[in-house]
Amino acid sequence: MNSIKRSKWLASLCLLPFALFFIIFQIAPLAWVAIHSLQAESGWGLANFSKVFASRFYRQAIQHSLEISFWSSVFGILIAILGSYSLRKVDSRLRDFVNAFANMTSNFAGVPLAFAFIILLGFNGALTMLLKQAGIIEDFNLYSKTGLIILYTYFQIPLGVLLLYPAFDALREDWRESAELLGANAWQYWRHIGLPVLTPALLGTFVILLANALGAYATVYALTTGNFNVLPIRIAALVAGDISLDPNLASALAMILVGLMTLVTVVHQWLLKRSYHVAR
Repeated sequence: MNSIKRSKWLASLCLLPFALFFIIFQIAPLAWVAIHSLQAESGWGLANFSKVFASRFYRQAIQHSLEISFWSSVFGILIAILGSYSLRKVDSRLRDFVNAFANMTSNFAGVPLAFAFIILLGFNGALTMLLKQAGIIEDFNLYSKTGLIILYTYFQIPLGVLLLYPAFDALREDWRESAELLGANAWQYWRHIGLPVLTPALLGTFVILLANALGAYATVYALTTGNFNVLPIRIAALVAGDISLDPNLASALAMILVGLMTLVTVVHQWLLKRSYHVAR
């Protein structure tokens, strides 16, 4: 018994640095933001949140953030599913190369990524000019919402592949063979076996991609120099004081961003529980 208690105390002591790190860099800043979001010139209250939701400008920022994050996550996870499944079927050397490439490109963001897309798909970008000369497109605006969705989708795909690739290990080949012997076609196999097994990983990956897109700042700022209206840009502008300095209002916007992610996480947990019940 003494040895068990001693090992538990040692384990707790080993977790202490992590707990301190988590409190200092996660809990304390979040608490600071939450407290300051309730502070306004008129005193304590919800004045900052009322100002946000009463402003068409800030409502547009919330809408743009949600739309870009949602669609880039949808497109990213769809391409990642196809890519991850295809990697299971190719030669091991090619698979290792693609995995290494995905690992590298998942960290390729911010200013370098924005600069690369400007060279390729800007108004006078190489790919844009080629598509115009071929008559495929008449015009393309990389700095619009559509352009940002394409840009976000690009850095969502490698992260989605890295997260989903191990999930396909859960699908055993003998399950497919058994399903075929019982007369099931490919759709029936994926409908009753493949997708239920992959659902937790798919939902978890989608939530991570959504969070990744909602919090993205450096890439969209470098691409649009802060002229496109999304939540991270508005928060940074209020903190930096480019137009007006209002850290309390920025804290309210940050808490709205936290609330959106909390809502997504709650829905994710509910869908997970529902998928487990359906699988059973």
